[in-house]
Amino acid sequence: MHQWWRNAVLYQVYPRSFTDSDGDGVGDLAGLTARLDHIAALGVHGIWLSPFYPSPWADGGYDVSDFRDVDPSLGTLSDFEAMVRAAHKRRLKVMIDIVPNHTSLEHPWFQEALEAGPGSPERELYVFRDGKGPRGELPPTNWRSTFGGPAWTRVPDGQWYLHMFAPEQPDLDWGHPRVREEFRGILRFWADKGVDGFRIDVAYAMAKDLDEPLRDLVHVEGGRFEDILANPDHPLLDRPEVHEVHRDWRRVTDSYDPPRAMVGEVWLPSERRVLYTRPDELHQAFNFDFLKAPWDADAYRRVIDSSLADAHEVGTVPTWVIGNHDVVRPVSALGLPAGTDLKAWLLSDGRDPEPDPEQGRRRARALVLLELALPGSAYIFQGEELGLPEVADLPATALEDPRWDNSEHTDKGRDGCRVPLPWSAEGTSFGFGRNGSWLPQPSWWGQYSVEVQARQRGSMLRLYQAALSLRPDCNVDGEVKWDPDLNRGPLLAFWRGGYVLVLINTGSVPVPLPEGEIMVSSAPLTGDELPGEAAVWLHREP
Repeated sequence: MHQWWRNAVLYQVYPRSFTDSDGDGVGDLAGLTARLDHIAALGVHGIWLSPFYPSPWADGGYDVSDFRDVDPSLGTLSDFEAMVRAAHKRRLKVMIDIVPNHTSLEHPWFQEALEAGPGSPERELYVFRDGKGPRGELPPTNWRSTFGGPAWTRVPDGQWYLHMFAPEQPDLDWGHPRVREEFRGILRFWADKGVDGFRIDVAYAMAKDLDEPLRDLVHVEGGRFEDILANPDHPLLDRPEVHEVHRDWRRVTDSYDPPRAMVGEVWLPSERRVLYTRPDELHQAFNFDFLKAPWDADAYRRVIDSSLADAHEVGTVPTWVIGNHDVVRPVSALGLPAGTDLKAWLLSDGRDPEPDPEQGRRRARALVLLELALPGSAYIFQGEELGLPEVADLPATALEDPRWDNSEHTDKGRDGCRVPLPWSAEGTSFGFGRNGSWLPQPSWWGQYSVEVQARQRGSMLRLYQAALSLRPDCNVDGEVKWDPDLNRGPLLAFWRGGYVLVLINTGSVPVPLPEGEIMVSSAPLTGDELPGEAAVWLHREP
Protein backbone atom coordinates (compact mmCIF):
# COMPACT_ATOMS: atom_id res chain seq x y z
CA MET A 1 0.00 0.00 0.00
CA HIS A 2 1.38 3.42 -0.99
CA GLN A 3 2.15 5.40 2.18
CA TRP A 4 3.80 8.56 0.89
CA TRP A 5 2.84 10.43 4.05
CA ARG A 6 5.11 8.38 6.34
CA ASN A 7 8.21 10.49 5.63
CA ALA A 8 6.72 13.49 3.84
CA VAL A 9 7.26 17.19 4.50
CA LEU A 10 4.14 19.24 3.78
CA TYR A 11 3.94 23.00 3.42
CA GLN A 12 0.86 24.65 4.89
CA VAL A 13 -0.68 27.34 2.69
CA TYR A 14 -3.03 29.85 4.27
CA PRO A 15 -4.49 30.93 0.92
CA ARG A 16 -5.62 34.45 1.79
CA SER A 17 -2.06 35.30 2.83
CA PHE A 18 0.02 33.54 0.18
CA THR A 19 -0.26 35.45 -3.12
CA ASP A 20 -2.93 37.76 -4.55
CA SER A 21 -3.27 37.34 -8.32
CA ASP A 22 -6.09 39.81 -9.01
CA GLY A 23 -5.20 42.83 -6.90
CA ASP A 24 -8.07 42.72 -4.42
CA GLY A 25 -5.74 42.42 -1.43
CA VAL A 26 -6.64 38.79 -0.73
CA GLY A 27 -4.57 35.76 -1.68
CA ASP A 28 -6.23 33.27 -4.02
CA LEU A 29 -5.85 29.92 -5.75
CA ALA A 30 -4.44 31.41 -8.95
CA GLY A 31 -1.80 33.14 -6.86
CA LEU A 32 -0.92 29.84 -5.20
CA THR A 33 -0.64 28.12 -8.58
CA ALA A 34 1.70 30.86 -9.81
CA ARG A 35 3.97 30.34 -6.79
CA LEU A 36 4.09 26.52 -6.74
CA ASP A 37 7.65 26.62 -8.06
CA HIS A 38 8.74 28.28 -4.80
CA ILE A 39 7.19 25.44 -2.81
CA ALA A 40 8.65 22.76 -5.08
CA ALA A 41 12.11 24.38 -4.91
CA LEU A 42 12.06 24.05 -1.13
CA GLY A 43 12.13 20.29 -1.53
CA VAL A 44 8.85 19.49 0.22
CA HIS A 45 6.53 16.67 -0.83
CA GLY A 46 3.25 18.55 -0.93
CA ILE A 47 0.97 21.25 0.39
CA TRP A 48 -1.72 21.38 3.04
CA LEU A 49 -4.27 23.97 1.99
CA SER A 50 -6.22 25.77 4.72
CA PRO A 51 -9.94 26.39 4.03
CA PHE A 52 -10.79 27.92 0.66
CA TYR A 53 -14.54 27.20 0.74
CA PRO A 54 -17.35 29.77 0.45
CA SER A 55 -17.46 31.53 3.81
CA PRO A 56 -18.47 34.81 5.47
CA TRP A 57 -14.92 34.75 6.92
CA ALA A 58 -15.98 35.18 10.52
CA ASP A 59 -13.16 32.80 11.50
CA GLY A 60 -10.61 32.86 8.73
CA GLY A 61 -12.58 30.49 6.50
CA TYR A 62 -13.25 27.91 9.21
CA ASP A 63 -16.91 28.94 9.06
CA VAL A 64 -17.94 27.12 5.89
CA SER A 65 -21.19 27.82 4.04
CA ASP A 66 -20.60 25.29 1.21
CA PHE A 67 -18.19 22.36 1.57
CA ARG A 68 -18.21 21.57 -2.16
CA ASP A 69 -17.12 24.85 -3.74
CA VAL A 70 -14.51 27.64 -3.68
CA ASP A 71 -15.07 31.08 -2.19
CA PRO A 72 -15.39 33.63 -5.02
CA SER A 73 -12.70 35.80 -3.43
CA LEU A 74 -10.26 32.88 -3.85
CA GLY A 75 -11.34 31.67 -7.29
CA THR A 76 -13.46 28.91 -8.78
CA LEU A 77 -13.62 25.13 -8.82
CA SER A 78 -11.81 25.31 -12.15
CA ASP A 79 -9.02 27.27 -10.46
CA PHE A 80 -8.82 24.58 -7.78
CA GLU A 81 -8.63 21.80 -10.36
CA ALA A 82 -5.91 23.71 -12.26
CA MET A 83 -3.95 24.13 -9.02
CA VAL A 84 -4.13 20.39 -8.30
CA ARG A 85 -2.94 19.56 -11.82
CA ALA A 86 -0.08 22.05 -11.54
CA ALA A 87 0.92 20.67 -8.12
CA HIS A 88 0.87 17.09 -9.35
CA LYS A 89 2.94 18.10 -12.39
CA ARG A 90 5.58 19.24 -9.88
CA ARG A 91 5.18 15.98 -7.93
CA LEU A 92 3.55 17.81 -5.03
CA LYS A 93 0.75 16.13 -3.10
CA VAL A 94 -2.33 18.19 -2.19
CA MET A 95 -3.96 17.90 1.24
CA ILE A 96 -6.99 20.04 2.10
CA ASP A 97 -8.71 21.08 5.31
CA ILE A 98 -11.99 19.43 6.30
CA VAL A 99 -13.97 21.33 8.97
CA PRO A 100 -16.50 18.84 10.35
CA ASN A 101 -17.43 20.20 13.79
CA HIS A 102 -19.53 23.11 12.59
CA THR A 103 -20.81 25.11 9.63
CA SER A 104 -21.31 28.78 8.99
CA LEU A 105 -24.50 30.57 9.97
CA GLU A 106 -24.98 31.01 6.23
CA HIS A 107 -24.90 27.30 5.44
CA PRO A 108 -28.26 26.30 3.89
CA TRP A 109 -28.80 23.69 6.59
CA PHE A 110 -28.61 26.28 9.37
CA GLN A 111 -30.79 28.75 7.50
CA GLU A 112 -33.39 26.00 7.04
CA ALA A 113 -33.15 25.14 10.76
CA LEU A 114 -33.86 28.75 11.72
CA GLU A 115 -36.82 28.89 9.34
CA ALA A 116 -38.28 25.56 10.46
CA GLY A 117 -38.38 26.34 14.17
CA PRO A 118 -38.22 24.27 17.38
CA GLY A 119 -38.82 20.55 17.16
CA SER A 120 -38.29 20.37 13.39
CA PRO A 121 -36.15 17.74 11.61
CA GLU A 122 -33.99 20.57 10.27
CA ARG A 123 -32.95 21.57 13.79
CA GLU A 124 -31.90 18.00 14.56
CA LEU A 125 -28.83 18.49 12.35
CA TYR A 126 -27.48 21.01 14.89
CA VAL A 127 -27.57 21.22 18.68
CA PHE A 128 -30.60 23.32 19.59
CA ARG A 129 -31.93 23.30 23.15
CA ASP A 130 -34.35 25.23 25.33
CA GLY A 131 -32.71 27.46 27.90
CA LYS A 132 -32.87 27.41 31.66
CA GLY A 133 -34.72 29.92 33.83
CA PRO A 134 -38.41 30.79 34.05
CA ARG A 135 -38.50 32.06 30.46
CA GLY A 136 -35.58 30.05 29.05
CA GLU A 137 -33.42 33.14 29.29
CA LEU A 138 -30.33 31.31 30.58
CA PRO A 139 -28.01 29.11 28.49
CA PRO A 140 -28.73 25.36 28.70
CA THR A 141 -25.30 24.64 30.32
CA ASN A 142 -22.21 26.44 31.59
CA TRP A 143 -20.17 25.34 28.57
CA ARG A 144 -17.73 27.95 27.29
CA SER A 145 -16.59 28.74 23.77
CA THR A 146 -12.90 28.33 23.08
CA PHE A 147 -12.99 31.88 21.71
CA GLY A 148 -14.43 33.28 24.92
CA GLY A 149 -17.96 33.72 26.25
CA PRO A 150 -20.79 31.17 26.48
CA ALA A 151 -20.90 28.29 24.00
CA TRP A 152 -24.61 29.01 23.43
CA THR A 153 -26.39 31.73 21.46
CA ARG A 154 -30.13 32.39 21.57
CA VAL A 155 -32.24 32.71 18.44
CA PRO A 156 -35.39 34.87 18.13
CA ASP A 157 -37.80 32.00 18.85
CA GLY A 158 -36.17 31.48 22.25
CA GLN A 159 -34.08 28.35 21.68
CA TRP A 160 -30.30 28.26 21.99
CA TYR A 161 -27.75 26.67 19.64
CA LEU A 162 -24.32 25.30 20.56
CA HIS A 163 -21.07 26.68 19.16
CA MET A 164 -17.75 25.52 20.57
CA PHE A 165 -16.09 28.35 18.65
CA ALA A 166 -17.56 31.66 17.42
CA PRO A 167 -21.35 32.27 17.44
CA GLU A 168 -21.06 32.32 13.64
CA GLN A 169 -20.04 28.62 13.76
CA PRO A 170 -22.99 26.47 14.92
CA ASP A 171 -22.02 22.91 15.88
CA LEU A 172 -23.40 19.98 13.93
CA ASP A 173 -24.95 17.01 15.73
CA TRP A 174 -22.73 14.10 14.75
CA GLY A 175 -25.23 11.65 16.19
CA HIS A 176 -27.46 12.34 13.17
CA PRO A 177 -27.03 9.93 10.23
CA ARG A 178 -27.59 12.69 7.67
CA VAL A 179 -24.57 14.60 8.99
CA ARG A 180 -22.40 11.50 8.70
CA GLU A 181 -23.56 10.76 5.17
CA GLU A 182 -23.01 14.37 4.13
CA PHE A 183 -19.36 14.29 5.13
CA ARG A 184 -18.77 10.94 3.45
CA GLY A 185 -19.96 12.68 0.29
CA ILE A 186 -17.71 15.69 0.92
CA LEU A 187 -14.64 13.46 1.26
CA ARG A 188 -15.54 11.65 -1.96
CA PHE A 189 -16.19 14.93 -3.81
CA TRP A 190 -12.67 16.23 -3.20
CA ALA A 191 -10.95 12.85 -3.53
CA ASP A 192 -12.56 12.55 -6.96
CA LYS A 193 -10.96 15.89 -7.85
CA GLY A 194 -7.51 14.45 -7.18
CA VAL A 195 -6.89 15.53 -3.59
CA ASP A 196 -4.31 13.26 -1.95
CA GLY A 197 -5.31 13.74 1.68
CA PHE A 198 -7.27 15.58 4.32
CA ARG A 199 -6.35 17.52 7.43
CA ILE A 200 -9.21 17.14 9.91
CA ASP A 201 -9.94 20.27 11.93
CA VAL A 202 -10.49 19.65 15.69
CA ALA A 203 -10.66 15.93 14.97
CA TYR A 204 -11.37 15.12 18.63
CA ALA A 205 -14.36 17.41 19.09
CA MET A 206 -17.21 16.37 16.79
CA ALA A 207 -18.96 13.72 18.92
CA LYS A 208 -20.67 15.04 22.04
CA ASP A 209 -22.60 13.67 25.00
CA LEU A 210 -26.03 15.18 24.33
CA ASP A 211 -28.02 12.87 26.55
CA GLU A 212 -30.57 14.73 28.64
CA PRO A 213 -30.14 16.38 30.98
CA LEU A 214 -27.04 18.02 29.51
CA ARG A 215 -24.17 18.02 31.98
CA ASP A 216 -22.50 21.17 33.27
CA LEU A 217 -18.72 21.06 33.39
CA VAL A 218 -17.25 20.66 36.85
CA HIS A 219 -14.19 22.64 35.86
CA VAL A 220 -14.39 25.36 33.21
CA GLU A 221 -11.14 26.89 31.95
CA GLY A 222 -12.59 29.93 30.22
CA GLY A 223 -13.09 28.12 26.95
CA ARG A 224 -9.59 26.66 26.71
CA PHE A 225 -9.33 23.05 25.63
CA GLU A 226 -6.94 22.34 28.48
CA ASP A 227 -9.95 21.84 30.76
CA ILE A 228 -10.27 18.35 29.28
CA LEU A 229 -7.51 17.29 31.67
CA ALA A 230 -9.72 18.26 34.60
CA ASN A 231 -12.82 16.67 33.05
CA PRO A 232 -11.79 13.16 31.89
CA ASP A 233 -15.38 12.40 30.87
CA HIS A 234 -15.74 15.65 28.94
CA PRO A 235 -19.14 16.08 27.26
CA LEU A 236 -17.65 17.86 24.23
CA LEU A 237 -14.08 16.63 23.72
CA ASP A 238 -12.42 13.27 23.12
CA ARG A 239 -15.66 11.33 23.30
CA PRO A 240 -15.40 7.56 22.59
CA GLU A 241 -17.96 7.96 19.79
CA VAL A 242 -15.63 10.16 17.74
CA HIS A 243 -13.45 7.18 16.91
CA GLU A 244 -16.24 5.52 14.96
CA VAL A 245 -16.49 8.66 12.82
CA HIS A 246 -12.84 8.34 11.90
CA ARG A 247 -13.19 4.60 11.24
CA ASP A 248 -16.06 5.41 8.91
CA TRP A 249 -13.93 7.98 7.09
CA ARG A 250 -11.01 5.57 6.87
CA ARG A 251 -13.24 3.17 4.95
CA VAL A 252 -13.96 5.99 2.51
CA THR A 253 -10.33 7.04 2.03
CA ASP A 254 -9.15 3.43 1.74
CA SER A 255 -11.61 2.86 -1.10
CA TYR A 256 -9.40 4.98 -3.38
CA ASP A 257 -6.28 3.84 -5.20
CA PRO A 258 -3.99 5.08 -3.88
CA PRO A 259 -5.72 5.56 -0.52
CA ARG A 260 -6.16 9.16 0.59
CA ALA A 261 -4.27 10.11 3.76
CA MET A 262 -5.74 11.80 6.85
CA VAL A 263 -4.03 13.79 9.59
CA GLY A 264 -5.97 15.03 12.61
CA GLU A 265 -5.75 18.15 14.70
CA VAL A 266 -5.81 16.52 18.15
CA TRP A 267 -4.86 18.77 21.07
CA LEU A 268 -4.56 15.94 23.60
CA PRO A 269 -1.85 14.34 25.72
CA SER A 270 0.24 11.85 23.78
CA GLU A 271 -1.30 8.72 25.29
CA ARG A 272 -4.79 9.87 24.24
CA ARG A 273 -3.78 11.40 20.92
CA VAL A 274 -2.23 8.13 19.74
CA LEU A 275 -5.63 6.38 19.92
CA TYR A 276 -6.73 8.47 16.94
CA THR A 277 -4.02 6.87 14.79
CA ARG A 278 -4.83 3.22 15.34
CA PRO A 279 -4.62 1.18 12.11
CA ASP A 280 -8.29 1.65 11.20
CA GLU A 281 -8.54 5.39 12.04
CA LEU A 282 -6.52 8.45 11.02
CA HIS A 283 -3.10 7.94 9.51
CA GLN A 284 -1.49 10.66 11.63
CA ALA A 285 -2.20 13.29 14.27
CA PHE A 286 -0.35 16.54 14.80
CA ASN A 287 2.23 16.32 17.55
CA PHE A 288 1.62 19.49 19.52
CA ASP A 289 3.80 18.24 22.39
CA PHE A 290 6.79 19.04 20.19
CA LEU A 291 5.41 22.47 19.28
CA LYS A 292 4.78 23.33 22.93
CA ALA A 293 8.08 21.98 24.30
CA PRO A 294 10.29 24.64 25.91
CA TRP A 295 13.79 25.32 24.60
CA ASP A 296 15.38 22.63 26.75
CA ALA A 297 17.29 19.50 25.78
CA ASP A 298 15.63 17.28 28.40
CA ALA A 299 12.16 18.42 27.29
CA TYR A 300 12.93 17.63 23.66
CA ARG A 301 14.37 14.24 24.57
CA ARG A 302 11.21 13.31 26.48
CA VAL A 303 8.91 14.41 23.65
CA ILE A 304 10.95 12.63 20.98
CA ASP A 305 11.10 9.37 22.94
CA SER A 306 7.40 9.37 23.85
CA SER A 307 6.30 10.38 20.35
CA LEU A 308 8.31 7.61 18.70
CA ALA A 309 7.15 5.01 21.21
CA ASP A 310 3.48 5.94 20.95
CA ALA A 311 3.54 6.00 17.16
CA HIS A 312 5.33 2.66 17.01
CA GLU A 313 2.67 1.16 19.29
CA VAL A 314 -0.05 1.70 16.68
CA GLY A 315 2.06 1.28 13.56
CA THR A 316 2.23 4.90 12.43
CA VAL A 317 4.95 7.56 12.48
CA PRO A 318 5.15 10.82 14.43
CA THR A 319 4.52 14.25 13.00
CA TRP A 320 6.74 17.21 13.85
CA VAL A 321 5.54 20.82 13.78
CA ILE A 322 6.94 24.03 15.25
CA GLY A 323 4.21 26.41 14.08
CA ASN A 324 0.92 26.80 12.24
CA HIS A 325 -1.85 29.31 11.55
CA ASP A 326 -3.04 29.24 15.18
CA VAL A 327 0.13 29.97 17.19
CA VAL A 328 2.75 32.68 17.64
CA ARG A 329 5.48 32.25 15.04
CA PRO A 330 8.44 30.24 16.40
CA VAL A 331 11.08 32.91 15.73
CA SER A 332 9.22 35.24 18.10
CA ALA A 333 8.18 32.65 20.70
CA LEU A 334 11.77 31.35 20.98
CA GLY A 335 13.08 34.86 21.54
CA LEU A 336 11.01 35.38 24.69
CA PRO A 337 11.87 34.39 28.27
CA ALA A 338 10.78 30.90 29.30
CA GLY A 339 7.22 30.83 30.61
CA THR A 340 6.12 34.03 28.86
CA ASP A 341 2.33 34.33 28.63
CA LEU A 342 2.02 34.74 24.86
CA LYS A 343 -1.53 36.05 25.04
CA ALA A 344 -0.44 38.82 27.44
CA TRP A 345 2.61 39.49 25.28
CA LEU A 346 0.43 40.04 22.22
CA LEU A 347 -1.82 42.37 24.20
CA SER A 348 1.29 44.49 24.90
CA ASP A 349 1.90 44.67 21.13
CA GLY A 350 4.96 42.51 21.62
CA ARG A 351 6.72 44.94 23.98
CA ASP A 352 6.35 43.28 27.40
CA PRO A 353 8.62 41.49 27.69
CA GLU A 354 10.89 42.74 24.92
CA PRO A 355 11.84 39.80 22.69
CA ASP A 356 15.42 38.98 21.78
CA PRO A 357 15.18 38.62 17.98
CA GLU A 358 18.71 37.29 17.55
CA GLN A 359 18.09 34.57 20.13
CA GLY A 360 14.81 33.72 18.45
CA ARG A 361 16.50 33.37 15.06
CA ARG A 362 19.34 31.24 16.44
CA ARG A 363 16.97 28.87 18.20
CA ALA A 364 14.51 28.66 15.31
CA ARG A 365 17.30 27.78 12.88
CA ALA A 366 18.57 25.05 15.21
CA LEU A 367 15.07 23.74 15.82
CA VAL A 368 14.47 23.37 12.08
CA LEU A 369 17.45 21.02 11.85
CA LEU A 370 16.10 19.02 14.78
CA GLU A 371 12.60 18.85 13.29
CA LEU A 372 13.76 17.76 9.82
CA ALA A 373 16.20 15.15 11.13
CA LEU A 374 13.56 13.19 13.04
CA PRO A 375 11.80 10.13 11.57
CA GLY A 376 8.24 10.61 10.40
CA SER A 377 6.68 13.58 8.66
CA ALA A 378 7.00 17.32 9.18
CA TYR A 379 4.61 20.19 8.51
CA ILE A 380 5.94 23.68 7.72
CA PHE A 381 3.70 26.74 7.97
CA GLN A 382 4.16 29.25 5.16
CA GLY A 383 6.74 31.87 6.11
CA GLU A 384 8.67 29.63 8.49
CA GLU A 385 11.12 29.09 5.66
CA LEU A 386 11.64 32.87 5.69
CA GLY A 387 12.02 33.12 9.46
CA LEU A 388 9.07 35.50 9.63
CA PRO A 389 8.46 36.90 13.13
CA GLU A 390 5.02 37.45 14.64
CA VAL A 391 3.52 40.82 13.74
CA ALA A 392 2.54 41.48 17.33
CA ASP A 393 1.65 45.16 17.01
CA LEU A 394 -1.23 44.93 14.56
CA PRO A 395 -3.67 47.75 15.42
CA ALA A 396 -6.97 46.74 16.96
CA THR A 397 -8.81 48.20 13.98
CA ALA A 398 -7.09 45.70 11.68
CA LEU A 399 -7.80 42.55 13.69
CA GLU A 400 -10.13 39.99 12.10
CA ASP A 401 -9.74 37.03 14.45
CA PRO A 402 -13.05 36.49 16.30
CA ARG A 403 -11.12 35.87 19.50
CA TRP A 404 -10.59 39.63 19.83
CA ASP A 405 -14.26 40.61 20.13
CA ASN A 406 -15.52 37.37 21.73
CA SER A 407 -12.96 37.65 24.53
CA GLU A 408 -13.97 41.26 25.19
CA HIS A 409 -10.57 42.37 23.94
CA THR A 410 -8.52 40.19 26.28
CA ASP A 411 -7.20 37.87 23.53
CA LYS A 412 -5.69 39.53 20.48
CA GLY A 413 -5.90 36.30 18.52
CA ARG A 414 -3.96 34.77 15.68
CA ASP A 415 -3.77 37.45 12.99
CA GLY A 416 -0.12 38.18 13.76
CA CYS A 417 1.03 34.90 12.22
CA ARG A 418 -1.29 35.26 9.22
CA VAL A 419 0.09 38.51 7.77
CA PRO A 420 0.57 38.03 3.99
CA LEU A 421 3.97 36.86 2.83
CA PRO A 422 6.68 39.18 1.48
CA TRP A 423 7.92 38.04 -1.92
CA SER A 424 9.94 41.09 -2.92
CA ALA A 425 11.98 43.67 -1.05
CA GLU A 426 9.77 46.60 -2.04
CA GLY A 427 6.33 47.47 -3.39
CA THR A 428 2.91 48.24 -1.96
CA SER A 429 2.63 44.72 -0.53
CA PHE A 430 6.15 43.37 -1.01
CA GLY A 431 5.11 41.30 -4.01
CA PHE A 432 2.02 39.78 -2.39
CA GLY A 433 -0.26 41.66 -4.81
CA ARG A 434 -0.56 44.95 -6.61
CA ASN A 435 -3.02 46.68 -4.25
CA GLY A 436 -2.01 46.09 -0.63
CA SER A 437 -2.99 43.23 1.64
CA TRP A 438 -5.97 42.30 3.79
CA LEU A 439 -3.83 42.44 6.93
CA PRO A 440 -1.29 45.28 7.12
CA GLN A 441 2.33 44.31 6.54
CA PRO A 442 4.99 46.13 8.58
CA SER A 443 7.35 48.53 6.82
CA TRP A 444 10.33 46.26 7.51
CA TRP A 445 8.67 43.17 5.96
CA GLY A 446 10.76 43.31 2.78
CA GLN A 447 13.98 42.28 4.50
CA TYR A 448 12.44 38.83 5.02
CA SER A 449 11.27 38.48 1.42
CA VAL A 450 11.96 35.53 -0.85
CA GLU A 451 13.76 37.89 -3.24
CA VAL A 452 16.23 39.00 -0.56
CA GLN A 453 16.80 35.60 1.01
CA ALA A 454 17.25 33.74 -2.28
CA ARG A 455 20.49 35.65 -2.86
CA GLN A 456 21.56 35.92 0.77
CA ARG A 457 24.11 33.37 1.83
CA GLY A 458 23.12 31.70 5.10
CA SER A 459 19.51 32.96 4.98
CA MET A 460 16.70 31.00 6.60
CA LEU A 461 15.33 30.18 3.14
CA ARG A 462 18.61 28.68 2.03
CA LEU A 463 18.92 26.75 5.30
CA TYR A 464 15.53 25.14 4.67
CA GLN A 465 16.46 24.29 1.09
CA ALA A 466 19.74 22.74 2.19
CA ALA A 467 18.22 20.70 5.02
CA LEU A 468 15.33 19.46 2.89
CA SER A 469 17.69 18.40 0.09
CA LEU A 470 19.75 16.39 2.61
CA ARG A 471 16.82 15.01 4.58
CA PRO A 472 16.68 11.73 2.60
CA ASP A 473 20.05 10.85 4.14
CA CYS A 474 18.38 10.99 7.56
CA ASN A 475 15.27 9.14 6.49
CA VAL A 476 16.54 5.68 5.64
CA ASP A 477 14.84 4.17 8.69
CA GLY A 478 12.44 5.06 11.47
CA GLU A 479 14.91 4.95 14.32
CA VAL A 480 16.63 7.53 16.50
CA LYS A 481 19.75 6.16 18.12
CA TRP A 482 20.88 8.40 20.96
CA ASP A 483 24.65 8.77 21.20
CA PRO A 484 25.64 7.47 24.67
CA ASP A 485 28.69 9.71 24.94
CA LEU A 486 27.40 13.00 23.54
CA ASN A 487 23.70 13.02 24.45
CA ARG A 488 23.72 14.70 27.83
CA GLY A 489 23.08 18.06 29.49
CA PRO A 490 22.17 20.76 26.94
CA LEU A 491 23.37 18.65 24.00
CA LEU A 492 20.98 16.48 21.98
CA ALA A 493 22.94 13.95 19.95
CA PHE A 494 21.53 11.09 17.90
CA TRP A 495 22.30 8.98 14.86
CA ARG A 496 20.11 8.70 11.79
CA GLY A 497 20.66 6.00 9.21
CA GLY A 498 23.85 4.84 10.86
CA TYR A 499 26.06 7.60 9.44
CA VAL A 500 24.37 10.98 10.10
CA LEU A 501 25.10 12.44 13.53
CA VAL A 502 22.65 15.17 14.54
CA LEU A 503 23.78 17.60 17.25
CA ILE A 504 21.71 20.39 18.84
CA ASN A 505 23.27 22.57 21.51
CA THR A 506 20.44 24.13 23.51
CA GLY A 507 22.86 25.76 25.93
CA SER A 508 24.66 29.08 25.60
CA VAL A 509 28.23 27.72 25.90
CA PRO A 510 30.01 26.22 22.87
CA VAL A 511 30.70 22.49 22.98
CA PRO A 512 33.41 20.44 21.23
CA LEU A 513 32.47 19.48 17.69
CA PRO A 514 33.02 15.80 16.93
CA GLU A 515 34.91 14.78 13.83
CA GLY A 516 32.92 14.40 10.66
CA GLU A 517 31.99 16.05 7.39
CA ILE A 518 29.61 18.97 7.92
CA MET A 519 26.43 18.44 5.91
CA VAL A 520 24.48 21.47 7.11
CA SER A 521 24.64 23.74 10.14
CA SER A 522 22.33 26.36 11.58
CA ALA A 523 25.19 28.76 12.41
CA PRO A 524 28.67 29.43 10.99
CA LEU A 525 31.16 26.93 12.37
CA THR A 526 34.72 27.99 13.06
CA GLY A 527 37.34 25.85 14.68
CA ASP A 528 36.25 22.73 16.47
CA GLU A 529 33.24 23.97 18.45
CA LEU A 530 29.46 23.99 18.03
CA PRO A 531 28.18 27.37 19.28
CA GLY A 532 25.38 27.69 21.77
CA GLU A 533 21.84 27.59 20.39
CA ALA A 534 23.02 25.91 17.20
CA ALA A 535 22.68 22.61 15.39
CA VAL A 536 24.66 20.60 12.86
CA TRP A 537 24.35 17.42 10.81
CA LEU A 538 27.62 15.52 10.46
CA HIS A 539 28.40 12.69 8.06
CA ARG A 540 30.63 10.19 9.82
CA GLU A 541 31.04 6.57 10.74
CA PRO A 542 29.66 5.73 14.22
